[in-house]
Amino acid sequence: MSLADWSLGPLERHFTESLQRLDPQASDAVLAAAALCCQALGDGDVCLPLARWAGQPLFVEGGPGLQAPALPAWLTALQASPLVAPPGGYAPLTLDGARLYLSRYHAYEARLAQNLLQRATARPSVDEAQLGESLARLFARNTQQPDWQRLAAAQAVRRNLAVISGGPGTGKTTTVVRLLAALLEQPGGERLAIGLAAPTGKAAARMAEAIRNAKAELPVADAIKAALPEEARTLHRLLGSRGDTPKVRHHADNPLPLDVLVVDEASMVDLALMAKLLDALPPNARLILLGDKDQLAAVEAGAVFAELCEGRGLDAAAAADLTRITGQPVPVEQPRSRLGDAVVLLTHSHRFAGDSGIGELARRINGGDARGTLELLRGGHPDLAWNAGPTPAALLERLETGYAPYFVTVRTADPASAFAAFNGFRALTAQREGSWGVSGINETLEARIKRRLGVPSRERWYPGRAVMVRQNDYALGLFNGDIGLCLATPHGLRVFFEGDEGYRPFAPARLPSHDSAFAMTVHKSQGSEFTEVLLALPEQPSPLLSRALFYTGITRAKKKVEIWGLPARLSEAVSTRAERAAGLAERLGVTAPVDNPQAPTPAAVNGQDQLSLF
Repeated sequence: MSLADWSLGPLERHFTESLQRLDPQASDAVLAAAALCCQALGDGDVCLPLARWAGQPLFVEGGPGLQAPALPAWLTALQASPLVAPPGGYAPLTLDGARLYLSRYHAYEARLAQNLLQRATARPSVDEAQLGESLARLFARNTQQPDWQRLAAAQAVRRNLAVISGGPGTGKTTTVVRLLAALLEQPGGERLAIGLAAPTGKAAARMAEAIRNAKAELPVADAIKAALPEEARTLHRLLGSRGDTPKVRHHADNPLPLDVLVVDEASMVDLALMAKLLDALPPNARLILLGDKDQLAAVEAGAVFAELCEGRGLDAAAAADLTRITGQPVPVEQPRSRLGDAVVLLTHSHRFAGDSGIGELARRINGGDARGTLELLRGGHPDLAWNAGPTPAALLERLETGYAPYFVTVRTADPASAFAAFNGFRALTAQREGSWGVSGINETLEARIKRRLGVPSRERWYPGRAVMVRQNDYALGLFNGDIGLCLATPHGLRVFFEGDEGYRPFAPARLPSHDSAFAMTVHKSQGSEFTEVLLALPEQPSPLLSRALFYTGITRAKKKVEIWGLPARLSEAVSTRAERAAGLAERLGVTAPVDNPQAPTPAAVNGQDQLSLF
């Protein structure tokens, strides 16, 4: 059987044909593994766990397919192939145990693990008396026992690596601005070069704004407030990405000029980007990663932040040190990885009170309690609503009603009022395509809106149109994920975007590539908050439905969430834990298994960095 007979996507076909040119004698077993490895990256996996596929039929859609060998025979074939190298070797593919990697991704994972472990064991010089005094003053308003914000700040000052995870409203930004103040109050702190970064332009802007707002109330000297950074950059811009090449300007031989780097929304950072980031950060610099381990992982391969949080825990020595410095009672929990006490979870939500339906729903979703989730949604909580029998027509009626206050506000042409109204309600979906996807909802909803407003159907722009930027434009200062609202002005229609110093207008023709944004995917909503959220789930089973997607979608709401989805889809989402195949947690010494042994359905590939052989 030739490659032409296999049902492959274009990227897998190109890759396997390239390998066949390198080794015309390559066996079907090796080429099939290579195609699956390429496909796995598109599905978010870092590597191919061969045991998932051993003995299974492969590439059967639209063709006769073939049978994967049993695992021992498959490993033997791969070990004998010149296209496959052991760890440290040089070949397009790397076989590490029973995991097959594209060699570049094996290098990323190995370097990242080594770098993390080196930083986790570093112990910078700290004035503990000053630290204790700083923390007592900076966190004096916190009454929780133990105060995990204070403990997280203490660890971030005392370590070169801090991983701080918390759900919405747990105070990650509050924690980081106070820990930076405590760090600046250390001897020599005034000389520290501190950088702020995030994976997207929108997340970077929100982080900088939150820190600017939070530092005004800090009980510290004006010199400390002045030393706190006020600008944040995207990780790609920080590293100096060079167009379509995976190379960046800053790396180990040209490191970033930073002593401290804070990365927000770290759950969105993929393996390749995280590896490059740590390569570029000086060895003695502090790295502080903020995120939510339960949120959706990066679109590209890897779930780095979730893997880092797997082995959290404070041993007796670390707990005793923290109690001595902070005066807080610290529970002892033996760490399950070599990162040890570098990982701290913030557990107290200031947004969702104890009687919050959204907070309880989030807990049941993360606990995999499908039955409890449905029971809660039927319980009549004022901040929860559920339409268990949705139809596309009824959804459009509901969305038109939901956005009606926004269109009333648009008539005033006041950007601040328009954005406040638009952020009061938002429709989120699991997927882009289909009648329940972003494209279908936006297209049909906009047609209704235009008819209601008397706008000709052929007109693209009208007062009230909402758009989302799809690509970064550094010249204009617009970034992927930024939301703009079209308003009437004396100079004609202008699209306004929120900025650091107010609202910036742009002529519609100047905008970079963009889409309408009355509905947006849950992925694109990460890092955003809306007063009310309507989450629409597809009618048919979908591989996109997962616990992380469901949790991320509902926690975008501050006051109310409304779910439109069949009971079966909700149950499937809660029951599906979207694990990604990788070896990072194992390299970090995590004792609990993190791989999901169930094989995914082969899918088309849409990723980055995957065409390079080495």
